[in-house]
Amino acid sequence: MEAQIQALLAVVEGVGTGGATMGSNMGPHMEVAKPAIFNREAGKVEGFVTMCRLYLRMKMREAMVEEQVFWILSHIQGGSADIWKENVMEELESGEVEYETAEEFLLSLKKEFSKGEEESIKAAELRKLEQGGKTMEEFVQEFKRTVRESGYEGRPLVEEFKKGINRGIRRKLMEVENPPASIEQ
Repeated sequence: MEAQIQALLAVVEGVGTGGATMGSNMGPHMEVAKPAIFNREAGKVEGFVTMCRLYLRMKMREAMVEEQVFWILSHIQGGSADIWKENVMEELESGEVEYETAEEFLLSLKKEFSKGEEESIKAAELRKLEQGGKTMEEFVQEFKRTVRESGYEGRPLVEEFKKGINRGIRRKLMEVENPPASIEQ
């Protein structure tokens, strides 16, 4: 990532010192960092998509969509990412799927590989959530907002809710003859 930042800084400095506009400094002779190989590692899809967009705009603007898509695919390697890549290549080659733009392909890639990632992030946020100085109503609303797309439901969801509320309230809930079965109660 550091190398990518340095490459971007070099581009910005070159534009500033040369007095050229961004458009006149772009093209196939300009140095642009390529994205790192994407292997479906958690938390990496956003950066990969961003670097692909940057590279495509600066180095492959004139290339056909199919060439851009295959170039992106060439940077996806390893494990289950390879299986996904092979499936996409078969679909492309058979004509089963066609992308109008490289951006459309990048969005489908992002959607495919961020599924579990987004759920993991939401689940981690939920586990960290604490009532603290909030009223119970405020905590319930924040809990509901955080629970969306976390993958939690049923008993595990109730347990995470209990962990987040203040100790005194949690103790009182445990002492109740019929404890609430949902956060609405």
